Amino acid sequence: MTVVVVGAGLSGLVAATRLADAGFDVMVMEARNRVGGRTHGIEVAPERWVDAGAAYLGERHTGLVDLLAELGLKTTPTDMDGASRFLLGGDGDQTRDGRFPPLNAVALGEMFDLLDELTRQVDPAAPWLTPDAERLDRLTAAEWAAEHLTHPDARLFFPLFLGEMMAAAPADVSMLHVAFYLRSGGGISYLNAFAGGAQESRVAGGAHQICEQLAADLVARQPGSVRLGEPVVAIEDTGAGVLVRTSYETSSIATGSYDAAAVIIAVPPPLADRIEITPRPAPRATAATGRGSAVKLHLVYPEPLWRDAGLSGWSVNAGGPLLSTVDDSPAEGGAGVLTGFVTGREARAYGALSYDEQRAAAVDQASRVFPELPAPLDFHLTDWVNQDYSRGCYAALFGPGDWLALGPTLATPAGPSGRIHWAGTETSLEFFGLMEGAIRSGQRAADEVTEQHH
Repeated sequence: MTVVVVGAGLSGLVAATRLADAGFDVMVMEARNRVGGRTHGIEVAPERWVDAGAAYLGERHTGLVDLLAELGLKTTPTDMDGASRFLLGGDGDQTRDGRFPPLNAVALGEMFDLLDELTRQVDPAAPWLTPDAERLDRLTAAEWAAEHLTHPDARLFFPLFLGEMMAAAPADVSMLHVAFYLRSGGGISYLNAFAGGAQESRVAGGAHQICEQLAADLVARQPGSVRLGEPVVAIEDTGAGVLVRTSYETSSIATGSYDAAAVIIAVPPPLADRIEITPRPAPRATAATGRGSAVKLHLVYPEPLWRDAGLSGWSVNAGGPLLSTVDDSPAEGGAGVLTGFVTGREARAYGALSYDEQRAAAVDQASRVFPELPAPLDFHLTDWVNQDYSRGCYAALFGPGDWLALGPTLATPAGPSGRIHWAGTETSLEFFGLMEGAIRSGQRAADEVTEQHH
């Protein structure tokens, strides 16, 4: 019995592996010419890799921790020793220990208390049933901030916080989505923390290895089971099975045809809506659904030179384009890497620049934040906003009205015989937007198929 999986990212390959373990034949269709989805590795020095996409994990990410152990992959701690740099304007331009910004502590504390109170109210199993869900889902985070944040320091920091946590601009997400995202990820304190939190570790050698190993193992067991450069353009639930049609390269004409017992669609909601599905299921996205607005870049140095100055490499910057930086140097040595994040509205403006302009802006800002450093040896940039088969990163952004409109059917099998299943981190009510959410969604979708067809 054959199952087709659409998308060779983390959720799709986890689902395919689980199905293969259960005795199914699997066919994984991937539009890109690589596996990994929103994980992607860049070699910054010989055999030294950094994450251009998803990177961090914590001990609560049990599905990911178990998977790494199964694959024999190790983790390395996220290094945060040393002082941080803050360029927030005026008195906010400081070097200080820790990651708390040099802003009014009372004002930021009140902001986080308000967010925490709202987060605790969310129904984690059904966010659309949260008390006052309709109002919160209509209300943008920008509108909430204008109503509740009175101190200028809180208003300054709120968009920086959302950019770091969700790769979102406040005007682009509903307040219900913000509260759910924080609740789903383990709460503000856990999501925001390195030591003991969701950003405690990285995969040694890069998270891209996970999907590469899963795909290689699948192909070894079932030759030809992972097909690259073959986007799915149409799916039909015939009642007795599903018919999946694909195209090759840039052709929009269906050139491949596959019969299967079921299909798992493991791509972001806006991409799923581009597939012609018959009968048409409930929409996966609306006009309000946005792209996760993240551009991730790497400035490469011969070694982590900032450490010599007692700095951690962590910075927060109000002016952009780099709204934050972090030390992502390979644990094995061989290079020093400052990873920069351009998020929210800044990401869209930055993505419209030429490559030379992007590099110049990033290098210039790095020289202002870290004047001790020489010019970088190399520069790498990954623009997730404008990648056609990602449509943003870290995850799709649920705008006003999206949770009430989309939430109830995000993970519900579709089609007259329920043979169309959904995976991807956006379908997970646990750790939404994270690698852990992708893994749990792939496991859930595979178990649905197994229960239905065994």
